[in-house]
Amino acid sequence: ISQQAGWCKKPASPTNARAALEVVRKTTYTIVLLTITAVTGATGNSRMSAQLGHSAVMTCPNKTDIAMVTWKISPKSGGPCTLGYRADQNKTDRTNCSDSVNWKSRPDQDHTLEIQQVGMADEGNYSCEVVNEEGNFHQMHHLTVLVPPRLALYCDDRRNPVCEAAAGKPAAEISWDPGSNSTPKADSHDNGTVTVLSRFTAYGTHGKDATCIVSHATLKVTKSIDCSS
Repeated sequence: ISQQAGWCKKPASPTNARAALEVVRKTTYTIVLLTITAVTGATGNSRMSAQLGHSAVMTCPNKTDIAMVTWKISPKSGGPCTLGYRADQNKTDRTNCSDSVNWKSRPDQDHTLEIQQVGMADEGNYSCEVVNEEGNFHQMHHLTVLVPPRLALYCDDRRNPVCEAAAGKPAAEISWDPGSNSTPKADSHDNGTVTVLSRFTAYGTHGKDATCIVSHATLKVTKSIDCSS
């Protein structure tokens, strides 16, 4: 049998075979990875807050030639809500969404979501999915609702200054000027708000003239009171 027929050709060494297999494996992995990236697109996450009664605006991935946009809303309380838009039919639909949740503008031009007069029930996760010929792109927002506390400053029956920040979310922080050695008391409520109460006790004195300083994500207030008389 002739050597030219290939019967006597020297076989590839194991080292060369392994190297070739590794090249094929890496190439295949790269192709698969690029395919997954093209199909699923990019995903972004953000945490945002809005004050009770104010408006909140959330954006979608900024893409062109959109085929479909879908907002999926999962509030902490109540059922899920969905807003959708299909470009081929120039049609929108909504499922189980309150009137305060809607497109900020025309969805064929702007995919932004707006919540008017944010309520406690609006807190939760908001996911936007945009579909075009490049793939699917997602943006996730987690919305936290801030509630300003109701403030009160008064003298108790022992003529001690008392400062109260009621039903705030998150809990307010209370401090005194001059400093007080008392520890604020916090009471949590079922709706997620917290009432904080602090009674002024002066260091080493019996002073009754004090200034309460309330700090919160929505405000910072300073109030003074004289309980000496």
